[in-house]
Amino acid sequence: MSRPNRFEGKTAFITGAANGIGRATAIAFAAEGARVAILDRDAQALSETAEMVKSAVGEVLAIPCDVSQPVAVEAAVAKTVATFGSLDYAFNNAGIENKAAPLHEIELEEWDRILNVNLRGTFICMKYELAHMVKQGRGVVVNTSSGAGIRGVEGGASYTASKHAIGGMTKSAALDYAKQNIRVNAVLPGNIATAMMDRFTAGDVQKAINLEPVGRLGQPEEIAEAVLWMCSDLGGFVTGSEIVVDGGWSL
Repeated sequence: MSRPNRFEGKTAFITGAANGIGRATAIAFAAEGARVAILDRDAQALSETAEMVKSAVGEVLAIPCDVSQPVAVEAAVAKTVATFGSLDYAFNNAGIENKAAPLHEIELEEWDRILNVNLRGTFICMKYELAHMVKQGRGVVVNTSSGAGIRGVEGGASYTASKHAIGGMTKSAALDYAKQNIRVNAVLPGNIATAMMDRFTAGDVQKAINLEPVGRLGQPEEIAEAVLWMCSDLGGFVTGSEIVVDGGWSL
């Protein structure tokens, strides 16, 4: 159950916010009083998200940004703090899907493309977010992993490797900052009704539904609720955890 204004006066920094889970989470934070900085490479879709956040009566700062570029990410964090005065919650959600192939057929360029955004991009964001949170004396980071971060996926070695690595990085960072009033967790979505799922299934989403024990795709808003819970005081004793929200897919 949402609690109106439980994030009032706080700032949420969200990557991959142009659509899907990132967009839903930005709107959810705004609806509960947070100021929201949203990042994505897709400037046009990011602008659409910004308008939705405004409709939720939220303050929003839209920053076109490629999370694999350290200078751009560092500048985005600095701009967020300069604009809103703090960076209380970071949701590192930017990620891309792989082209399905058995491991020996994966091109090196494709491997690098996936790891560069999903893993390196998450690391870069954490590096600059956490540096500010240490100075600030508080903060919460949530990283988007995947059900593929705790199981294997046929034809998905690069994506699966990136998501497993995010889990390990999340746990190590949780230990690094546990005594500094900073919590670090990960959310692991299953098959969610997003544009990425449409691309991954070539439009045949029934294939993904068939993999879900609950018999349906998850909704972006359901992942957003989990993220907000982890960021809220209700999740105050949770750090280093991988919260699975996948309808039983990883079972």
